[in-house]
Amino acid sequence: MIKIPFNKPYLHGRELVYIAQAVASGKISGDGIFTKKCHAFFEGRYGFSKALMTTSCTDALEMSALLLNIREGDEVIVPSFTFVSSANAFALRGAKLVFTDSEANNPNIDAEQLEALITPRTRAIVVVHYAGVACDMDRINAIADRYGVIVIEDAAQAIDSFYKGRPLGSIGAMSAFSFHETKNVISGEGGLLAINQPQYANRAEIIREKGTNRSSFFRGEVDKYGWVDIGSSFLPSDIVSAYLFAQLETLDEIQARRKAIWQRYWDRLAPVLPEFDVHLPFLPEFATNNAHMFYLVCRDLAQRTKLIAALKAQGIHAVFHYLSLHDSPYFQRKHDGRPLPNSDRFSNCLVRLPMFYELGDSDVDYVCNSILSHLSAS
Repeated sequence: MIKIPFNKPYLHGRELVYIAQAVASGKISGDGIFTKKCHAFFEGRYGFSKALMTTSCTDALEMSALLLNIREGDEVIVPSFTFVSSANAFALRGAKLVFTDSEANNPNIDAEQLEALITPRTRAIVVVHYAGVACDMDRINAIADRYGVIVIEDAAQAIDSFYKGRPLGSIGAMSAFSFHETKNVISGEGGLLAINQPQYANRAEIIREKGTNRSSFFRGEVDKYGWVDIGSSFLPSDIVSAYLFAQLETLDEIQARRKAIWQRYWDRLAPVLPEFDVHLPFLPEFATNNAHMFYLVCRDLAQRTKLIAALKAQGIHAVFHYLSLHDSPYFQRKHDGRPLPNSDRFSNCLVRLPMFYELGDSDVDYVCNSILSHLSAS
């Protein structure tokens, strides 16, 4: 029986009030009052040139591929240790995926490998800020600028995290966020496309509105709207945005609690785990920690498997994470054969501990005690 789940969606209280207000407004389709409030929040707090709510982070990434006119023959560089959406958005447009390895000390993309992977066909580099910890964006952008390549931030896990004082999601040409129920702030499902280069903003609205200039029509900029480009229906219901906006109003409170939980894990485990050859998250000096995730990196697959089983026996749901995409059933025959050992190591060795707003201090202590008890007895 699970005593401590891996995740528990957080309900602050205003979510249901705002959902009722959205229903009472008579408009619960896309771009209602709460969707506009969410847009204003992100543009105001993080300085995005244009923020557009989407039905998922996956859809935001797919919009970015459409905005860049990715097509067959183009190449897109993607980390192997990531969720499939980071790659699928570009595979859907016919791009050749070029997978790159993680860094040795954290799962983020290894910037040292990028330049050797760029060819005349490279159109974009997708960076994933794993666990909300920033990739080395100055270094990555310098390489991209040298070759005329666009940088897209997969910031699914990175809300309210920063790189050298700059909000993650504001540094690449565009970025994608997730509000899935496992994220810091949630709407069940939901995402956001942030546009940081204004030349993409108008077309992003069109793509999001099924290829029509409907948004311009509702602002009174045109007297009728029609089909002007390719696109799809990427708008979430205003009910989704109503739930999210209540979460955004309490973002600082949520972040403070998550950071306290993260720090308690660190304080309990950091002094002891190295003797068992188990490593804790690495935070570069240029990055902040948004406490999206607390993970351990075990010595090997066998040690991780036993740890997860031992925690399960104590009623604790700890989980592994991504399987290397370059070695996936879909892609392994398409991969160019380069070994990506760090990605494989994180696939085999990384384990995520329970992390959610309502996780109590006693719960954290119980998880830590269970980990240390198991490792000591192994």
